[in-house]
Amino acid sequence: MELGRDSDTGGQVKYVVELARALGETPGVYRVDLLTRQISAPDVDWSYGEPTEMLSPRNSENLGDDMGESSGAYIVRIPFGPREKYIPKEQLWPHIQEFVDGALVHIMQMSKVLGEQVGRERRVWPVVIHGHYADAGDSAALLSGALNVPMVFTGHSLGRDKLEQLLKQGRQTRDEVNATYKIMRRIEAEELCLDASEIVITSTRQEIEKQWGLYNGFDVTMERKLRARTKRGVSCYGRYMPRMIAIPPGMEFSHIVPHDVDLDGDEANEVGSGSPDPPIWADIMRFFSNPRKPMILALARPDPKKNITTLVKAFGEHPGLRNLANLTLIMGNRDVIDEMSSTNGAVLTSVLKLIDKYDLYGQVAYPKHHKQSEVPDIYRLAARTKGVFINCAYIEPFGLTLIEAAAYGLPMVATQNGGPVDIHRVLDNGILVDPHNQNDIAEALYKLVSDKHLWAQCRQNGLDNIHRFSWPEHCKNYLSRVGTVKPRHPRWQRSDDATEVSESDSPGDSLRDVHDISLNLKLSLDSEKAGTKINTERNSTNARRNLEDAVLKFSNAVSEGTKDESDENAEATTGSNKWPSLRRRKHIVVIAVDSVQNADLVQIIKNLFEASRKEKSSGAVGFVLSTSRAISEILTFLTSGGIQTTEFDAFICSSGSDLCYPSLSSEDMLSPTELPFMIDLDYHSQIEYRWGGEGLRKTLIRWAAENNSQSGQEVVIEDEECSSTYCISFKVKNTEAVPPVKDLRKTMRIQALRCHVLYSHDGSKLNLIPLLASRSQALRYLYIRWGVELANMTVVVGESGDTDYEGLLGGVHKTIILKGSFNAAPNQLHAARSYSLEDVISFDKPGIASVEGYLPDSLKSALQQFGVLN
Repeated sequence: MELGRDSDTGGQVKYVVELARALGETPGVYRVDLLTRQISAPDVDWSYGEPTEMLSPRNSENLGDDMGESSGAYIVRIPFGPREKYIPKEQLWPHIQEFVDGALVHIMQMSKVLGEQVGRERRVWPVVIHGHYADAGDSAALLSGALNVPMVFTGHSLGRDKLEQLLKQGRQTRDEVNATYKIMRRIEAEELCLDASEIVITSTRQEIEKQWGLYNGFDVTMERKLRARTKRGVSCYGRYMPRMIAIPPGMEFSHIVPHDVDLDGDEANEVGSGSPDPPIWADIMRFFSNPRKPMILALARPDPKKNITTLVKAFGEHPGLRNLANLTLIMGNRDVIDEMSSTNGAVLTSVLKLIDKYDLYGQVAYPKHHKQSEVPDIYRLAARTKGVFINCAYIEPFGLTLIEAAAYGLPMVATQNGGPVDIHRVLDNGILVDPHNQNDIAEALYKLVSDKHLWAQCRQNGLDNIHRFSWPEHCKNYLSRVGTVKPRHPRWQRSDDATEVSESDSPGDSLRDVHDISLNLKLSLDSEKAGTKINTERNSTNARRNLEDAVLKFSNAVSEGTKDESDENAEATTGSNKWPSLRRRKHIVVIAVDSVQNADLVQIIKNLFEASRKEKSSGAVGFVLSTSRAISEILTFLTSGGIQTTEFDAFICSSGSDLCYPSLSSEDMLSPTELPFMIDLDYHSQIEYRWGGEGLRKTLIRWAAENNSQSGQEVVIEDEECSSTYCISFKVKNTEAVPPVKDLRKTMRIQALRCHVLYSHDGSKLNLIPLLASRSQALRYLYIRWGVELANMTVVVGESGDTDYEGLLGGVHKTIILKGSFNAAPNQLHAARSYSLEDVISFDKPGIASVEGYLPDSLKSALQQFGVLN
């Protein structure tokens, strides 16, 4: 890890890697995959280009001998975005769906491998998908929806709080902040995480109440009320709220041995008699004219939010502090300041100017380089001088460096905003300060370095309580919480898996078995509480057998206790002659053109058929129609255009809330209308998560009535004919009198109603469907359910579309954009995003092509460009 390289390589990176490693070492956890981006660029370490990297366990001698060849913790790097270029996280948003598609491929492959190893030929699905930070949380929500696996989220730092802090500093306007940090896209991703997550893990209670409380999708009071109603078995009327859990961050410090100090002597004892000083000590001490003075240590990136300049001002303007102590600033690594990012370079330049202003030469150290392996030596040096560790960031989500410093015997001065509040409550090893008040910072530092007995008491308090932040303790708490989540996974058996499907045990039995194997942690603290040991003695053969039993029972656990109608439906579908045709296609063309009149769409379909006539006749190319239309509307539309339903392999209907297949058999037709379609009930089991159903519908009816009353006219009315079990549809009579999607979504979230809101038909229709249902997610289902490779799909769209348009452009599939005057002008409802389309879509990626018009020859040329046609 190259920590401190830039603002994206801070403490949260180390936290996530160490969490994965610690979970991989925990008894009962078979495998942990940490998915991230693969980068093959000359300016980063070569290891970032490795597809897979095993995280070696710290205590391998304590692990079982026969846990399986694929067990352990791994970093799995998914290629997405620019392949040979490192880019900051703010520029990754247009590539998120590409990451999701790549991650799906890995998860599907691994589920089958693990099934062969420990699942007795049944696929082994993840227990949870845990997203870290906003972009990964956005990805985790889509993966959770595609796989029907529970989601957990950790924000690390939150967009709304960052926006508030940046505006408070007054250096940038709201628009400038958004342009720099893509902050509105980030906030929307965090809102989606609240919608989708079963559990949100924070490091502090302050984060729950003060930071998450800023979001539309979370309210502390409502969360408690809904939880109480659920416990009593009382209906919540379709309202859902994620469970917020504060778990202190973990750390590995069993190897740390704090040195003894002599409070009465002029100099601290040596770390080890006769041992040479670490090289980094000389790199730091060369700055000081009196290196024996206590060291105030700050270890942070030169990022404005870390507030380093205020620290230097506080030090420079306090004569007593300057006389008693030295200041060491470890601000990442640098070669040439002019080659740093503009933000980091500006901070460092400001620090150097302040050193000159206050004439702090000989009192402040600011080395250019340090290795991550040298950080413990830096802590030891500060502790050796009876120094203090300071973190005066405007807000600190975790504060891992505070825990690390305490483990080496360093008292702390820390910001009163964020994680340090809870850390101080546990360790009681220092003073909290207002980061905006430099006098407060200076006085706290002076108090600790000038009062030997206070310093010693804070040091000892930290050492006595540090065990509460161990990784085993963190993992025990984490797994106990994850164990309360109701298991979810695909209810069907893919036809390329084993055909034997055993009837599941009761959910209670399944959960008990999972708890027994995954959460049986035997912890013992030694007498000094300086470390935590895990007793892992067990019979390896029995452990493997128990693991297989638990995996099987977890895989069989569904919302209902026994095999349900979706299982029967799955068995019926495998015998169908038509449905498996999807799997036999080399390429699938998805027609998802929204912004045209019906006559134009009919002609586009016919021209695509004509352009691919040879490949369509041979069965190499199949077609899927993806639309906001209801099933009945699709039949009317196709019939009026003289197109048979059997020309398509599948129909994604009602904006992605229904998935149907054409049927020639009257026994398969939808009753009572006898439509020539077969609906995929398994797809419904994938999307029903947090669907508000009748409670949501009643709320929407009231909303529509209030909207109509306020406008004095009929603006929105329910469209019962086009509504279905998983789609509540409305007709919009006046598009200028209804709120844009972002406002309607906000209204739903404030009421804890989780759904996907979208306008279609140029704003004349409003559909509300399950939270994680969409037309793009339906394509992922076709891959997961039937093995239709996403990379072999080509999606045809117009220049604009329904308000889910952006979801159809991203991913590994190819995209053809039809341009021309036949496209309807973009409606204001489509344009009223809180972020620009360019923030989520990369139009210059190789997989997107534009075509003028929709003549057969133009379409054929575009399909040939992507290898769909010969």
